[in-house]
Amino acid sequence: MHRITGKAGGDSLIEMSPTDSFNDDINGYHQHVPSSTGSIQQGQSPFPLTPDVCLETCESLNSSLASLAPSDHSDSPKFEEQTLERINTLTGLSRKRALFLKFRSRVDKQQQSKDSVFFRDGERRIDFVLSFVDEKDDTKKQERRKVYEANLMKVGLELETEDKSESEDGKTYFVKIHAPWEVLATYADVLKIKVPFKANDIPENNDMPMNWLSTPFRLPEHIMHPEPDYFTAPFSKSKSDFFLIDNKDTFFPPSTRNRIVYYILSRCSYIKDECIDKDKKGIKRLLNNGTYTAAFPLHDSRYWIRSKDVNCESERYNLYKHWARFCCSFKEQPLNLVRKYYGEKIGIYFAWLGFYTEMLIFAAIVGTICFIYGFLTFDDNESSKEICSVEIGGSIVMCPLCDKKCTYWKLNTTCNSSWQSHLFDNVGTVFFAIFMGIWVTLFLEFWKRRQARLEYDWDLVDFEEEQQQLQLRPEYETKCRNRKLNRITQEMEPYLPVTSKCARSCLSGATVLLWISLIIACIIGVIAYRLAVYASFASIMKDSSTTKLEVVGPYITPQLATSVTASCINFVIIMILNLMYERVAIWITDMEIPKTHLEYENKLTVKMFLFQFVNYYSSCFYVAFFKGKFVGYPGKYAYMFGTWSNLRNEECDPGGCLIELTTQLVIVMTGKQVWGNIQEALVPWLMNWWGSRKARNHPESLYSRWEQDHDLQGFGQLGLFYEYLEMVIQFGFITLFVASFPLAPLLALINNIIEIRVDAWKLTTQYRRPVASKAHSIGAWEEILSGIAVLSVVTNAFIVAFTSDMIPRLVYMYAYNPEDSLNMKGYINNSLSVFNISEIQEPNRPEELPLWFDSSITECRYRDYRYPPGHEKRYTHNMQFWHILAAKLAFIIIMEHVVFLVKFFVAWMIPDVPSDVRARVKRERYLVQEHLHNYEVEKLKIQLSQHGNDECTCTPMIYPSLPTHEVLSECL
Repeated sequence: MHRITGKAGGDSLIEMSPTDSFNDDINGYHQHVPSSTGSIQQGQSPFPLTPDVCLETCESLNSSLASLAPSDHSDSPKFEEQTLERINTLTGLSRKRALFLKFRSRVDKQQQSKDSVFFRDGERRIDFVLSFVDEKDDTKKQERRKVYEANLMKVGLELETEDKSESEDGKTYFVKIHAPWEVLATYADVLKIKVPFKANDIPENNDMPMNWLSTPFRLPEHIMHPEPDYFTAPFSKSKSDFFLIDNKDTFFPPSTRNRIVYYILSRCSYIKDECIDKDKKGIKRLLNNGTYTAAFPLHDSRYWIRSKDVNCESERYNLYKHWARFCCSFKEQPLNLVRKYYGEKIGIYFAWLGFYTEMLIFAAIVGTICFIYGFLTFDDNESSKEICSVEIGGSIVMCPLCDKKCTYWKLNTTCNSSWQSHLFDNVGTVFFAIFMGIWVTLFLEFWKRRQARLEYDWDLVDFEEEQQQLQLRPEYETKCRNRKLNRITQEMEPYLPVTSKCARSCLSGATVLLWISLIIACIIGVIAYRLAVYASFASIMKDSSTTKLEVVGPYITPQLATSVTASCINFVIIMILNLMYERVAIWITDMEIPKTHLEYENKLTVKMFLFQFVNYYSSCFYVAFFKGKFVGYPGKYAYMFGTWSNLRNEECDPGGCLIELTTQLVIVMTGKQVWGNIQEALVPWLMNWWGSRKARNHPESLYSRWEQDHDLQGFGQLGLFYEYLEMVIQFGFITLFVASFPLAPLLALINNIIEIRVDAWKLTTQYRRPVASKAHSIGAWEEILSGIAVLSVVTNAFIVAFTSDMIPRLVYMYAYNPEDSLNMKGYINNSLSVFNISEIQEPNRPEELPLWFDSSITECRYRDYRYPPGHEKRYTHNMQFWHILAAKLAFIIIMEHVVFLVKFFVAWMIPDVPSDVRARVKRERYLVQEHLHNYEVEKLKIQLSQHGNDECTCTPMIYPSLPTHEVLSECL
């Protein structure tokens, strides 16, 4: 028998060629045939199946294996072991007969259960799978499994075990779980799962303007809307005939079935009823202590081929074909199918990511237009012309930018950087900063509307997280020994004393501060590197030695070399610290012992975002708001660690610090996105490649695909958490510092188009199917996004005011231009102050002088607004400095108020819930009450008629009849 395992994630457990023979080793027995019988070759029968032999073999069916266990226990490990032991004691023809019977029984079993989503009978669906390795010397685990599985069957679940000989490693058992209708109906009632009771009679308004433009991006209707639209109501087992139940086997979709089974698994005890400790329950605790190695639902088919079984869905295949492939990158997402297959929580994530990507299109277009404007006005930049000219920039001698190693330099050496700075520092910068403040508001408000529509379409309007809030974490139950009465459940439950909670919170807060301090220390180290290396670059590149490089030589300056290398080092440090922070944040959160899963997720979200915020953005904040702001002036420079360190605070280039902020942002943001996509796509592929390689080496593995689909925290609770975190950090990059780099939304758009397909690909093809779970929103991330949106208005206003040269230029043009004309002629000379070279102290004077320097040069220039030497207030700030400072503060106040007013007005104008959705919700609530009323009345009439009360014609008062308007007003 030759077995085809295929790629990871296929639906077929086993495929046999009718011409294939079998041998002992392929079937997992690894027994050597006696030499007298000869070796068994591929494609040959181990013994001739002549009619006499077949007859003799069939006649010996009842005698050779008569003493074995009944067939309904043939999948038990004990029976399998006994069977193999009996076969091993046989020799010659008797052994061949026994092997034939064993083989035939295995063939029959596999033919009955060729599809992995069904039991061996081909009818009962596999709703969940538990795997374990039987350690014979560990009786505790064996006892736990025995009791746990017995309790599962008491609840009503049906189990079927596959032997370890069918696994890839020959050690793993698989317990298949099926939930019959009674169990599903009972727990659907408990969980208040909404099911259809009436077809939706509200016409859909699809008349969108210019709807034909989206035709190339649409998917087939049966993929976009896999189910008809119904009005739904919470399921009630006692009123099952009230709902539209055509087929009980398919009434609850697989995602709902595995959610119900997981709910049971997470609450079922693994100790005997007579034991005192009732808290030992739940599959998570059994996974933690190694009783089971994995617990997961199965995919419904192979992802690359449609299932041949008419009773088996092919939703995974449809998702791969229309969603997970990269050729579908510009197609709409089949969100309804994603929700149906993976559950609402994952569906909400992809809905949010898709909407975020759609909104980035508008930001990317405007940002690209602003960049093009800067490029088209390249030649009109009067300031760069003055810097590059020999008469102005070539005659201005600048003061040294560091002590000793740096020398005097001419302004025209920064010609290229001034042109580059104009691409991002122009009038379009102000417009784009204001636009992004409004865009982020529109994004959040329109997302609320999209989310409200999804809540209705996915039956999440009345969804409450009470059960998730009340469900205690197994770790909380284990570590909390004290008990108290829960006022809600009226049961004794574990609790954490206030003193212990305060102590843990204080320790957690101190640890957070310690690690944030470590981040700041790393940033200070990078700043020190910038100061030290700049002096080295300045001494190496003096007299423009880099101009020997034909292409890039003229563009390399000490400032650029320092900025690029420091940004790369900072990015490497960020990546290293990220690996540490993930473990630290999880450790701190575990130490606090959160009570519920929702509390755990919220605490972890706050800590991880705080760490990531400081880690990713601190270097950008330094360049934007601190570099060049506390420099001092020649003769009285400010030093980083005092004068003993000889590390002078950095100055901005005469072209401004904005180009350095752009460099920092591009390297960190782009590097993070590229590395993240490579990591997300490469790691799962390598893991599954290795799994497929092992499967080829072990073709006898019946369930190899179950073992090859790795979780890798791909889209479990933490996996989805990391996906949100990555996108929120990106959102911060394109909003907090977007004034310095208008192309940031374009880079984010390209990344997100790839990100959606990478996430879809690995979720559909590389990972085990996650347990479906509900969520009506993106949770705490919505509040974080709102906070970033508010902060972005402030940061962009400060970037335009203090990092950009926009305000000083406007002040000069309107107030200090000697020609009284609205142009920038003379701005460069006006923006540079004068210092007497003779006043530079001896320890700080340059060690070497440039070749062009002569004794006639007595003054040098520096970037500031101070009185010249000889003035009574020499080297103090002049009035122009204070005018510019006042203009900067006024701009910040005006911009913030204008943007915030527009934000509040837009938020007020756009309702969070669309009017048609509000009408549908009201209509559904009305119909639920009306139909339930009629149902109860009819049911009571039938009951009364069956008891001989046909003479009673009055309306039963047990459920009084209300006028229609009263029912409607009650539900409204």
